[in-house]
Amino acid sequence: MRVLHIGKYYPPFEGGIENFLGDLLPALKNKGLDVAAVVHDHSFRLKGYYGEKQSFDVYRVPTLGTFMYAPVSPGFPFVLRRVISRFKPDLLHIHMPNTSAFWVMALSCARRIPWIIHWHSDVVPSLIDQRMTFFYSLYKPLERCLLKHSSVIISTSAPYLNSSKALSAWRNKCRVIELGMDPGRLKLPGKQLISWAEGMWKEKMIRVLAIGRLTYYKGHDILIKAASKTPEISVIIVGKGDRKKELEAHISELAIGERVSLPGSLSGDRLHALLASCDFLCLPSVERTEAFGLVLLEAMRFGKPVVASDIRGSGIGWVVRHNETGLLVNPGDINDLANALQVMGKNAEMRKNMGKAAFERFNRVFQIDSIGEKVLAVYRDFSKGEVSSENR
Repeated sequence: MRVLHIGKYYPPFEGGIENFLGDLLPALKNKGLDVAAVVHDHSFRLKGYYGEKQSFDVYRVPTLGTFMYAPVSPGFPFVLRRVISRFKPDLLHIHMPNTSAFWVMALSCARRIPWIIHWHSDVVPSLIDQRMTFFYSLYKPLERCLLKHSSVIISTSAPYLNSSKALSAWRNKCRVIELGMDPGRLKLPGKQLISWAEGMWKEKMIRVLAIGRLTYYKGHDILIKAASKTPEISVIIVGKGDRKKELEAHISELAIGERVSLPGSLSGDRLHALLASCDFLCLPSVERTEAFGLVLLEAMRFGKPVVASDIRGSGIGWVVRHNETGLLVNPGDINDLANALQVMGKNAEMRKNMGKAAFERFNRVFQIDSIGEKVLAVYRDFSKGEVSSENR
């Protein structure tokens, strides 16, 4: 079976969906599938590969930048058509949201192939960035058409599926397959990297790590304000994005620059060293655009507990078991987050027990090999004729 994935970006671009795709394709390849991917390029190359030993192609289409968080890529349909002609896929596996994926509805060669939609997140009308409401009104008809003509839709958690208005009309063809990751990608750091990480933290303080794009729904401003109420913690927020100057202004205004830092984007090995050396991870997101939080799995892989926002209708509250693998807080509530940071920070035994439970849950539920088996089961339904493609 030949499966062509259509994604937004691909590693080494950093992001939850990208890291998942980067782990999923090798897992599927190892199970005997022929796989390839068409994505946007973040470094202006037409074609590239992720890793020298991979035996599949990743076609990276140049972009002119982004508009409303979406890549602008006029060449996408032309590359997609060429890849379909060359690769001759049996299935298209489309990772959403991704505006360029809508081109499958315009290309006759794509309409003849069954579509699987991997629904990573709704496009959520935002109270923070209110432009999203207007642009979603333009996006929604295309989204509905894509969903209507898909053969099956994969949601990443039952809570997210049950709360998704976009998917409500298509529940009969939805399946839940949680995200996963390859633990081999997150290697334990050596002494030199650990030494570097130790130097990043403020001495004799509880170490709190946050990882993610510095964008509107991530809630990093809430974490910074909560940190100002918890002088016993040191916070490192890893990532880059359009809100960096705003976050720096908050840190300066609150005079907490000595213990709250924004180092920007870091290489994978340095990021893993910070994960290995932190006391716990914090995911302070405030909107359902944070549908799952793959970074939670990275913390679990290193046996770290988490403090995370319990966003209604998100998968975060399912990934994190409250009082078992971490603590859940009300999204956007500075005082609730500050209290959780204090509780987690003061109780080393609780952190140890939660970290152990998190590591066990990761190994039991979120290994990419088992996730790949579930995805493969969906593919096999096509080969058995149990899922049929609608006329396009």
